[in-house]
Amino acid sequence: MLDGVSLDQLRTFIAAAEAGSFSAAGRRLGRAQSVVSQTIANLEEQLRVILFDRTGRYPLLTDQGRILLGDARSVAGGIDALKARAKSMAGGIEPELSVVMDVMVPMNVVTVLAASFGEAFPDTSLRLYVEALGGVAKALLDGQCDLGVMGSLAVGDRTLVSERLLSVRMRIVAAPTHPLAQLPGPISRRELAKHVQLVLTDRTALSAGQEFGVLSPRNWRLADLGAKHAFLLAGLGFGGMPSAMIERDIAEGALVELVIEDMPAEGMFLTMFAAWRIDTPPGPAGRWFIDRTKEVTAQCPEGR
Repeated sequence: MLDGVSLDQLRTFIAAAEAGSFSAAGRRLGRAQSVVSQTIANLEEQLRVILFDRTGRYPLLTDQGRILLGDARSVAGGIDALKARAKSMAGGIEPELSVVMDVMVPMNVVTVLAASFGEAFPDTSLRLYVEALGGVAKALLDGQCDLGVMGSLAVGDRTLVSERLLSVRMRIVAAPTHPLAQLPGPISRRELAKHVQLVLTDRTALSAGQEFGVLSPRNWRLADLGAKHAFLLAGLGFGGMPSAMIERDIAEGALVELVIEDMPAEGMFLTMFAAWRIDTPPGPAGRWFIDRTKEVTAQCPEGR
């Protein structure tokens, strides 16, 4: 019976344990809850071990399940490593590379990368998506994209491998007519709390319960960075923006950088990572894209 245990069963077991429920595991794997439940039941029958206690609202790992989860991860990880090494040995260039970029990555960096990629891999199609916050991780986890450039959100997910790429400079700004722009010296957090902050929100549920750079309890949520930029120019609030996107606005006086109390004078830096699914490591074109991103951003004054 044990010889019949499949890698698919082990991956389903791992997904259910990490997601906390069979329905959540189903969403991660793109399967119905009933399929997940039956797959785990079959695995339990083959192993002759009960992996989950189903008496409560959510299935909980049994003591035996917790022990075997580590073994399952080792087996699945070994297979993934074998596939990655075989792919590297084969050395075949991908016919298509799909990349999802965080909206905070400077667009001048993205355009330089795209131009360089076209020269280096003329026969490889490039599909490029731009998403915010959890949208990048979701595109990777759902298998929509091969490679992502993302913030720290979901970097700890066991199904993703990440590699540090760059830091994007963020600056807190407001329109010159905004009350905060009239204040001299460093602005206190208490003063910021009196005003509306424009905050980029997540279209996915991956960042539920998490806040990123929220300085005021009074905030408006926008799911589009371009809309946030327009709202800032219109004086509807204050907020953080990637420096490269607002550099001209500041130079022309359309936006004013706010000096915030206890915040570094050079602003904040948002760390970005290259990320990919552990079972689909980057090929030659993907690896080139990662390395070229590091080269381009090393020359960019707004990244480091």
